[in-house]
Amino acid sequence: MIQVKQLTKIYRMGEMEVHALRGVDLEILDGELVAIMGPSGSGKSTLMNILGCLDQPTSGEYHLDGIEVSTLSDDQLAEIRNRKIGFVFQSFNLLARRSALEQVELPLLYCHGENRRKRAMEALEAVGLADRMHHRPTELSGGQQQRVAIARSLVNNPTMILADEPTGNLDTKASEEIISIFLRLNQELGITVVFVTHEPDIAAYTRRRITIRDGQVSSDVRQSDAEPQGLPLPTGEGRGEGPGRSRRPQ
Repeated sequence: MIQVKQLTKIYRMGEMEVHALRGVDLEILDGELVAIMGPSGSGKSTLMNILGCLDQPTSGEYHLDGIEVSTLSDDQLAEIRNRKIGFVFQSFNLLARRSALEQVELPLLYCHGENRRKRAMEALEAVGLADRMHHRPTELSGGQQQRVAIARSLVNNPTMILADEPTGNLDTKASEEIISIFLRLNQELGITVVFVTHEPDIAAYTRRRITIRDGQVSSDVRQSDAEPQGLPLPTGEGRGEGPGRSRRPQ
């Protein structure tokens, strides 16, 4: 799914150069669930932005699903984002005056998706919000708002979801619910999930943990012979007949 070779990123501020990434080599397989960890300023968010085609490296190669994306134009990068990548952020990024259903429909407006309402409803059902579709963000808890954001990331049938501190604004119970959704999306639907976190107890749900320090991969730990720690998969309550019943939402 992801192959990165000698990736660097240098930010220039006047005469000063900040080396955010210093020759990162990395491979992530199709269907993996991976946590990227590291202290503030380590380069993990820069790496996530490049993996999500939100930024381009200064040098090096980045292949996504067999496509060399490190030299694509802005329009080509936007096309890759729309077709292959779903994003989930710490701050939810929801519009205050839009219902959950309208929030999830928005990505389909940009790519002229067919059956927008049906696909958005299926995505919300898949994250357990069948009874909250017409609620606005102020009428939802933090955990429910993040579920809306996850549904929005699903609606374009991505092959990969990138989540940047997806539980950073949530309490323990809501965090566990959100991570259990990511587990199900990964294990039942086969979606590759990569998330940035600074919380070891959240990273413990994965079988692979990559640590970034000073712009380089300092460790890459796999636990292929053991189940990841954490909660069992959710039972599916409230999911309906949406994306949880097939490999991708239709």
